[in-house]
Amino acid sequence: MNTFLSQYKILDLSQYIPGPYATRQLADLGANVIKVEPPAGDPMRHFMSDSNNKSDYSPIYQHLNRGKRIVNIDLKQASGKESLRKLIKDADVLLESFRPGVMARLGFDRASLDKINPTLIHCALSGFGQNGPYEQRAGHDLTYCAVSGALSNSGTRERPVMSFPPIADHAGAMQAANTILAALLSRTHTHQGAFIDISLYESALAWQYLNFYESANNDNPQRETLLLNGGAAYYNIYQTADGRFIALGPIEAKFWVAFCEAVSKPEWIDQQTDALPQTSLIQSLSDMFKSETLSHWNVLFENVDCCYEPILLADEVAKHPQVISRNNLKDANPQFAAWVDGQAVETADALTLIDNVDDINWVY
Repeated sequence: MNTFLSQYKILDLSQYIPGPYATRQLADLGANVIKVEPPAGDPMRHFMSDSNNKSDYSPIYQHLNRGKRIVNIDLKQASGKESLRKLIKDADVLLESFRPGVMARLGFDRASLDKINPTLIHCALSGFGQNGPYEQRAGHDLTYCAVSGALSNSGTRERPVMSFPPIADHAGAMQAANTILAALLSRTHTHQGAFIDISLYESALAWQYLNFYESANNDNPQRETLLLNGGAAYYNIYQTADGRFIALGPIEAKFWVAFCEAVSKPEWIDQQTDALPQTSLIQSLSDMFKSETLSHWNVLFENVDCCYEPILLADEVAKHPQVISRNNLKDANPQFAAWVDGQAVETADALTLIDNVDDINWVY
């Protein structure tokens, strides 16, 4: 494992995707992560699992929690609260994903946490943040994306489409990890802890700058007029004769020229600057791509520098030469998305379960 964060101790009280993904990124960089789950465990343990065996954890749960040690603690019991206090005392970071107010009801409000560990960085990851009229409102990724505007320009004019993987969940995880790292860096100078309030809704909202720009600068904004959302022929998705799809993105003029020359359509070159939406040109490209199979187009564009790629299925991605060369997957597990000093970051293969709460300590 990479050792960038090996001196830091992370306490993870979160569940589902956002919090565990955030702390998994920190674990991938060497942080010592202990994940505290309720007696029944994180609901993700069996999410999307085909096994009926309760001891078989889903691959998704294992991926989100690789490199962590996991223990079950009942925080509603006095003994469980005492176990958590011991962990907090020596932790650098505590990340939790309860609704606002739950930590206080458990006896771990801000004042209590400061008393236990004044240098603790406490990251509260919630749906809508720790205050505001939506503070206690329930939600999931789909509804966070809806209210943030993330869905309004996704899909077609007739119907928005769900994003995949969940945008708010992963944006929130990245926002949490980034802010935690900033707080740790700051603490080296201030020697003070911090309280970080991360909202999944706001994390998705922060990615909507293109959406707001279009709305503010167009008297009648329409989805089709967005260059990056299907209004341009040169930045679009097309279906092939065998029902597969390709992505085409020659935004720069030189790439568009290379594309037009490759398909023997020089008359299309000047049409790149036509007003959006380029309905007629889009239809022409659609008809052309539907005339041949995906393999035909792959061969044609193999050596053409024009921002063309087939839309791959998961099993095809796993066999892609770039994925193999960069060690992006290990046993169908996406690896940490960075190389350090010329090498791929080596991540842990699995999680570790701690059966006895008395065995919990920060030493491996």
